[in-house]
Amino acid sequence: MTRSDGRATDALRPVTMKPKVNLYAEGSVLIEMGQTKVLCTVSIEEKVPPFLKDLGKGWVTAEYGMLPRATHERNPREAARGKQTGRTQEIQRLIGRSLRSVIDPVKVGSRTLTVDCDVLQADGGTRTASINGGFVAMCMAFQELHSRGMIPGWPVREYLGAVSVGIVDGEPRLDLCYTEDSTAETDMNLVMTESGKLVEVQGTAEDTPFTREMLDHLLDIGNKGIQEIIALQKKLVSFPGTSR
Repeated sequence: MTRSDGRATDALRPVTMKPKVNLYAEGSVLIEMGQTKVLCTVSIEEKVPPFLKDLGKGWVTAEYGMLPRATHERNPREAARGKQTGRTQEIQRLIGRSLRSVIDPVKVGSRTLTVDCDVLQADGGTRTASINGGFVAMCMAFQELHSRGMIPGWPVREYLGAVSVGIVDGEPRLDLCYTEDSTAETDMNLVMTESGKLVEVQGTAEDTPFTREMLDHLLDIGNKGIQEIIALQKKLVSFPGTSR
């Protein structure tokens, strides 16, 4: 069947990443995946959580939020409600967990990087866009530390990407927009490294259970999309000793 935007089933939405959009943050990126837009900023603090005290290891954590008019109708700010929703807490844990999977905490040193992901506009895939943009912003912050001689070596082991996949109208599709995500028979989010290692697989049969064969197909098209995203990341950030 034809997708609403005319894409092939294994095609990403248009992806752009604009770096250095925040004057004050050590790293910042505005990422757009289709109509989804997320501002990712990184702040560095020379301290670590109590459980890492005196261990000589750093920490990367994340916070995630949606602006009131990121969606079709205004949603009150969570701060006004007095607490975060379970969805928000789950997503920001996912972002932090994903970013930590590709860093060497010893090389980070005794400091904390906080990655703030603020959704300006949501049309599906906000968590995966946050990981993709957050990774670039994090690398930019590390580049700043590295250029100042504040870290002993490059702390990022390899590139990281994320994308949504799903089964809609019986066919596997890559990078679902909201209309597809809301009607998908199967909805899945993938986080993978450049070498193809899986960091996270969040998959649910919303309607009809899916087969192992279909799972393999979703993983294949997801890997294809993530490698394309990583190719875009490499145009913005390169690791020391490599070229873009």
